[in-house]
Amino acid sequence: MSLYITKEINKEDKQKINDELYRFNLKHFPVDLRGRYEEINLFIKDEKSIVRGGILAEVCWNWLEIHTFIIDEDIRKSGTGTRLLKELEKIALEKECDFIKVDTLSFQALGFYEKNGYQVFGSLDNVGRDYKHYYLKKDLNKC
Repeated sequence: MSLYITKEINKEDKQKINDELYRFNLKHFPVDLRGRYEEINLFIKDEKSIVRGGILAEVCWNWLEIHTFIIDEDIRKSGTGTRLLKELEKIALEKECDFIKVDTLSFQALGFYEKNGYQVFGSLDNVGRDYKHYYLKKDLNKC
């Protein structure tokens, strides 16, 4: 057999890699957690239905993971982000998630997450040369 490496953007090949990892992981998770995957997307809109912020997340097995969370700068510190985060936490509890995990950079929202009960469990230095990358978790059984 002859193997070679390619560098290309190919949706089908990417899907195969994701599917193979998913199948492998399923062998190691309890039966009741298998197949637990669901996108959860929440948006803040103004009276003209213009998106002013949102959270893109997913339930995966027994946790919820936040991938993207942004609020327009002019409405930050108004409680809107906290309101959105609390709604997501409520959904995570309804979906019987044990915890929520998220990552943020030092110039982004570390203080916001900590203020809302998230705890740093890891970090990386020298991100973009001058920043830190934080990994946070909030246990939902403590909510």
